[in-house]
Amino acid sequence: MRVHPLALVLTLLFASGARADALDDIIKAEMKMRQIPGLSLAIIENGKIVRAQGYGVTEKVGKTPVGPHTLFQAGSVSKPVAALGALHLVEQGKLGLDEDVNTRLLTWKLPDSALTAEQKVTLRRLLSHNAGLTVHGFPGYASNAPVPSVVQVLDGEKPANTAAIRVDIVPGSKVRYSGGGYTVMQQMVADVSGQAFPDYMRDAVLKPLGMHESSYLQPPPAERARLNASGHLADRSMVAGRWHVYPEMAAAGLWTNASDLARFAIGVQQALAGTSNPVISAALTRQMLTPQKENVGLGVFLDGSGSAQRFSHGGRDEGFDTLLTAFSGTGQGAVIMINANDNSRMMDRLTAAIGRAYHWPEADYDVLLKHPAINIDAKELIRYTGRYELANNTMGTFDMQGGQLRSIFDGLPDETFVPVGAHRVHSTSRNCELAFIVDAQGEVTGVVVTTKDKANKAPRIGPLMHTLAARTDPKPARTRNVQALLADIGRGGSGLANSAFATAGVKNNFGTQAIGELVNVKSLTFLHEQAVAGRAIERHGSKVDSVLAFHVSGIKPERKLLVYLTADGLLTDFDLVDD
Repeated sequence: MRVHPLALVLTLLFASGARADALDDIIKAEMKMRQIPGLSLAIIENGKIVRAQGYGVTEKVGKTPVGPHTLFQAGSVSKPVAALGALHLVEQGKLGLDEDVNTRLLTWKLPDSALTAEQKVTLRRLLSHNAGLTVHGFPGYASNAPVPSVVQVLDGEKPANTAAIRVDIVPGSKVRYSGGGYTVMQQMVADVSGQAFPDYMRDAVLKPLGMHESSYLQPPPAERARLNASGHLADRSMVAGRWHVYPEMAAAGLWTNASDLARFAIGVQQALAGTSNPVISAALTRQMLTPQKENVGLGVFLDGSGSAQRFSHGGRDEGFDTLLTAFSGTGQGAVIMINANDNSRMMDRLTAAIGRAYHWPEADYDVLLKHPAINIDAKELIRYTGRYELANNTMGTFDMQGGQLRSIFDGLPDETFVPVGAHRVHSTSRNCELAFIVDAQGEVTGVVVTTKDKANKAPRIGPLMHTLAARTDPKPARTRNVQALLADIGRGGSGLANSAFATAGVKNNFGTQAIGELVNVKSLTFLHEQAVAGRAIERHGSKVDSVLAFHVSGIKPERKLLVYLTADGLLTDFDLVDD
């Protein structure tokens, strides 16, 4: 039977329209559930942007819609774009991937030490997070606050709000994420190019790739700021001043939109294929997309192999989250940007939905496994509720809502899980199974989270706050010590340094920044103590033996407090949390 060409075209158009409508429904449902004010989306197919769309509003109290040209902060997705700028200098012979960075740094030098005498800090190691440098990330600066120079950031000098960027482990010995390393790279690029970093990136990367709406200028000039979305925090309150300023431009300072980031991804795909890229060659792109150590390339994280290899990066600035993912050889990918900090699985679910709709090569995107639910007493599901440490210093909670077990992030519902076996539940929205660990006394002590071929054990920290009531404090002197130490952390400085109640990790990590709201704590009401010895919970370099829960008064809004203690009673971390 001969198919008329027009009929074939119409069939494809209708299929494309149905696919778009289905994705629209998923995106809008996710945004409603997670209370996301605005979202920018770009989808790449066959090396082209086939969809660029905005959803929602630029700020939750306004009516301005997000469009394809609305600008968002890219957070750490600034890094792969900045890495391309550094690699362009390598392509020109002005930088070497494996030379000591101090041979190229002019304005500032990385202090030498016994560690750098053993192994040198190189551009390759900076870009792949194994240079041994400190400072994971940057909180940015309020729009009305003093902003440090890059050199002040590098040396941790006021008004910088982060510690000095220094080598504290042997370069090349291990992967440890470091925004500090990218700030060293930023200074080196400026020194070698002879241009201010935003100007160099505009000329060397953004313009050649057609990213005409993107800029590393910090703060954004007024004529660009009118296009900016406003950031929203995890509690969905708006960032004071709408956004933060990031002098750490290479690490966190790119203002852009989903379409421009998609152009970056397409540029990398074309460079690898040798078809087009004015920034770097195919040979250097192959190095960029080759794991240097573990799964880290030069500026990107890598999964898979061959044409199905995927390069990705996530990002977070104050009030903004971003996810970029693309395939090296299939010409496919997507970028999602939101004007909110969201700790749920929403981005992953949206990416999976796009992958299924556009037939991405990973099997996980092709089919959503269905597991028949079994009947189980609601009391059994209630046993599984509580707080769990899904990764180091990353908490997730499970609670009962509408008779179902659901994960809760930022006080908002996320995934629904149905029982499929003894102490086992399965997600209704992705291929994820939870197997709860129950000890000989019948207490739930943790959960094993299995996704695809990965299984991670997450210890249980304790019950949910809304299930706890005030009770007699068994150790009031300990509580007074906690409150005094919180005040020291709030003020910063010598009080914390001289505390006999804090671990060395707390002193090192909180000593350089003041958390002002803690000074206002008026009282702590004891709620609960959870023994967690043996559950492999570690905070700031010390093992956690017990977790205390308090109600806090004096700060607005009133919160609950989790305090992590070592076996010898020292405070090694704390979290202010909601019910």
